[in-house]
Amino acid sequence: MTATVTIRLDEALQKRLARLSKSTGRTRSDLVREALERQLALVEFETARSRTRPFAERAGFLTDDDVFRVVS
Repeated sequence: MTATVTIRLDEALQKRLARLSKSTGRTRSDLVREALERQLALVEFETARSRTRPFAERAGFLTDDDVFRVVS
């Protein structure tokens, strides 16, 4: 199932989208869909990270480097 979403863009953003669409040969819908997927993934990741941060800090994981030291 697909859905249609209508959004309002200011003129500058609309022009940027149109230029990128033309220069890449991709549709505006494809570009917007990809941007939305990336943004949603980023927000979901940040949400998960903020929920798990207290547990990680208690276990001594204070930085990304701490995590990678254990993984490698």
